Amino acid sequence: MKKKSPKIALIGNPNAGKSSLFNSLTGLRQKTGNFPGVTMDKLTGVWKLDPETNAEVLDLPGIYSIYPKSLDEQVVINILGNPNHPDYPDMAIVVADASNLKRNLLLFSQVRDLGIPTVLALNMIDVAESNGIVINSLKLGRELSVEVAEVNAKKGIGVNGLRLAVNKTLETKYASNDSLPVGYSEELVDEIRTTYGEVDDYHALLWLSEHDNMKMFDTQQRVGFDNLQEKYNFNSKEFQALETVKRYEQIADVVDHCVIDVNNQNEQEPESTWTEKLDKVFLHRFWGYFVFLGILFLMFQAVFTWAQYPMDAIDGGIAWLNDFLKEQLPASKLTDLLTDGLISGIGGVLIFVPQIAFLFLFISLLEETGYMSRVMFIMDKLMRRFGLNGKSVVPLISGVACAVPAIMSTRSIGSWKDRLITIMVTPLMSCSARLPIYTILISLVVPEKSTLFGIFNLQGLALFGLYLIGFLMAILSAWIMKIVLKARERSYFIMELPTYKAPRFNHVFLSIWNSVKAFVFQAGKVIVAISIVLWVLASYGPGDAIERAESKVRMENPDLQGHALENKVASQKLENSYAGLFGKTIEPVIKPLGYDWKIGIALITSFAAREVFVGTMSTIYSLGGEVDDENATIKNRMKAEINPDTGKPMYDAALGFSLLIFYAFAMQCMSTLATTLRETKSWKYPVIQFVYMTALAYLSAFLVYQILK
Repeated sequence: MKKKSPKIALIGNPNAGKSSLFNSLTGLRQKTGNFPGVTMDKLTGVWKLDPETNAEVLDLPGIYSIYPKSLDEQVVINILGNPNHPDYPDMAIVVADASNLKRNLLLFSQVRDLGIPTVLALNMIDVAESNGIVINSLKLGRELSVEVAEVNAKKGIGVNGLRLAVNKTLETKYASNDSLPVGYSEELVDEIRTTYGEVDDYHALLWLSEHDNMKMFDTQQRVGFDNLQEKYNFNSKEFQALETVKRYEQIADVVDHCVIDVNNQNEQEPESTWTEKLDKVFLHRFWGYFVFLGILFLMFQAVFTWAQYPMDAIDGGIAWLNDFLKEQLPASKLTDLLTDGLISGIGGVLIFVPQIAFLFLFISLLEETGYMSRVMFIMDKLMRRFGLNGKSVVPLISGVACAVPAIMSTRSIGSWKDRLITIMVTPLMSCSARLPIYTILISLVVPEKSTLFGIFNLQGLALFGLYLIGFLMAILSAWIMKIVLKARERSYFIMELPTYKAPRFNHVFLSIWNSVKAFVFQAGKVIVAISIVLWVLASYGPGDAIERAESKVRMENPDLQGHALENKVASQKLENSYAGLFGKTIEPVIKPLGYDWKIGIALITSFAAREVFVGTMSTIYSLGGEVDDENATIKNRMKAEINPDTGKPMYDAALGFSLLIFYAFAMQCMSTLATTLRETKSWKYPVIQFVYMTALAYLSAFLVYQILK
């Protein structure tokens, strides 16, 4: 009998379609957590097998075999190799690329031989058939002694057939590990069982071979395995190589019986596929880079232009809501907290949802179509010149979304020095958290007009430039670190390029939804909380400083009335509040950059999360701004701010570009530093990361301000 809530692991080679199948099975019923004892995210979801059974589906990192070469692959083997692990599955679905069946069956045979009930899901059958490959899945199932289901994960085709195969396997619990392809000493296996516990032969051999990578064993047990290797003259690398060769011999026989290659039968050259034709351009030594830069340029143009309309609507809607509430509610501190604290903070979150959504729309489309893998491939040669591993491209590109998962993805880099350099420079890539800051500042200092035949927007061009300068600084910093660390060891970048596919838009929108939800409910909570705390600090001061501030303004400006008087009083109160005193304390340090004490407050609060800068400015200028319209939008309030030293607008080109450059280079995210600490297991590296990025940001912003002022 099957369990009411079986745990099913999705396993497969990279680019076999495992994540697409996971989305098809679980839809929106997904959640992110951490693997027990591992600082790495795991994705789980619920799949309804029948009216009474909900299966928990676990999406494991992509691997080529159960012998790990990187940290993320070690996660998989620590689960599959340990029957007592909390995530050990009741069964596995191995997702195989039908167009490259022979290579995919290596992993399948290893998982099956671990004694885990297994279903083989043949994905991309349509691609295989278009390449002239026909698979007899019924015969394949008989040859392998497993249930086989044909699926198209992108289109959600074959899910019902997969459900039947899974239910049948869960009922029978059939698992085969009787056909291990290599010879081994029964005496050795018996000794492992006696010492370490009753397991099947393949588990015992896996433990012996990979004990140093398995967290279930302590130091004493690992020494015991080393002694067994020496006693029985067991060489792990030789064993794994021999096993792989023997498995491929078995797999070749199975494929010969079950797969027909029409092109080979007709003895004709296969026709050039669309993937091959497109790759002649996208992977070209010159045009490949040109196309990539062009796509990025258009992407940021669209992000800035398309998102402007909903952003203006949200910004105006928040201002209208504040105006409405202030008219309907009695004047009190509670009303001020609601409008200037809570609602202004929420507005600082919601206004950037359109841009976050558009950014992840384009990133998801690039991933879904298969183009993102081409970007990694063409950038490999460039990366090596600056001391980065080819696999460093993956974290750097991921850093455009968020530095935290990007740093965690460096686990696929085998060389420690290459991995360390990648970790240290990845935060220089402009993440989505910087987008709110870029947006508000660009709109203040860059004219809103088109250029180049009226096609491209100057503000979109400025946004593209900020992302580009972040990338250039990242590779320049990597080159310097390469010299400092004297990193000379060679490494290799190996990846399989998937075929081009039409994007499945429900997967695209699922990615957008998850990203926006994470921004609103994770970053949003921080922004709103800090906005409320900041309102309290900006509304109260030591002793009777706030009351004396109002009296002082009325005495020094007896002729002021109406909005002018209210604005002057509000500004003086803010200056004498706890927040104002704090800003005044750090003002001498940031004055050379052109920043005043109000910006200083935002610089400090935004260390919790970069996007908090805008929420902080919204709260500060709601309390102390000098504009005619009491409930003007944050953009108009910042635009109306006057520099007391010059009498001109505060946010001119010099200050605006200085702030943009500061935030492009500054380390202002506690989560990123915490992730660097977890990944390097040393306080030294996050401290170095914070110091060098802060120094780089300060000096760059200083130069920009001094040149432009």
